[in-house]
Amino acid sequence: MKTMLLWPEGAPGALGTSDEDCPAITPYLVEGDKNAAVLVCPGGGYGMRADHEGGPVAEWLNTLGISAFVLRYRVAPYGYPHALRDAQRALRTIRYRAEEYGVDPDRLGILGFSAGGHLASAAGVLFDAGDEEASEPLERKSCRPDLLILCYPVISMAEGVTHQGSRENQLGTDPDPELVKRLSSELQVTAATPPAFLWHTSDDGAVPVENSLQFAAALSRHRIPFDLHVYAHGQHGLGLAGGEPHTRSWTEACASWLALNGYTK
Repeated sequence: MKTMLLWPEGAPGALGTSDEDCPAITPYLVEGDKNAAVLVCPGGGYGMRADHEGGPVAEWLNTLGISAFVLRYRVAPYGYPHALRDAQRALRTIRYRAEEYGVDPDRLGILGFSAGGHLASAAGVLFDAGDEEASEPLERKSCRPDLLILCYPVISMAEGVTHQGSRENQLGTDPDPELVKRLSSELQVTAATPPAFLWHTSDDGAVPVENSLQFAAALSRHRIPFDLHVYAHGQHGLGLAGGEPHTRSWTEACASWLALNGYTK
């Protein structure tokens, strides 16, 4: 299926009409009905979106019998809340069009790499059940993902832990401390946060492993089920890590976890 604009009449706050101003999803569908689905958020420091963390990841999910949707979310010069709003709109859209896409609206996860991992984690802690009074039926749908897959994610916006480029692209150079707190996903975990799978490398030179560790600790405190995999070595931005004999096993671990959660066939 072709890429579909999330707001065909123009996105809220759009600065123009180019592709970069028009958030969209590209479906990668598997055959059948009531398939599990995952929204894929490529990384790129909220300044771009890395191709190798988009389509190839969706195709890998397809091999597991999972339909996937790659999100084209807005990046700099767009800051908060535009990317989050795009992700939330995508989740509502997939649920609203679930029958058309052949997916199960109650088995809809979100996966993100690096800054896309921050976006995915934010979607998992800053969600709503939809607006019952909305004039647009789509906006009445929940934007809560049913599970999270976070790959070397930026989680925190706190100094010393965050990825500085992601923080500046989202919040600017002198952000409101309350906004820093709101966008630090480890501080927003509740009992309603979805189960999560996380992986990171301990020597990641761009996004400190503390991001994943702090999120996992917050999940543990709230008794949210999670898988956490920390590999000894590996540069940032590995994606599927096909050329890495050790870290590439994350895909097998994730597939096992997805099966445990009833997402694979």
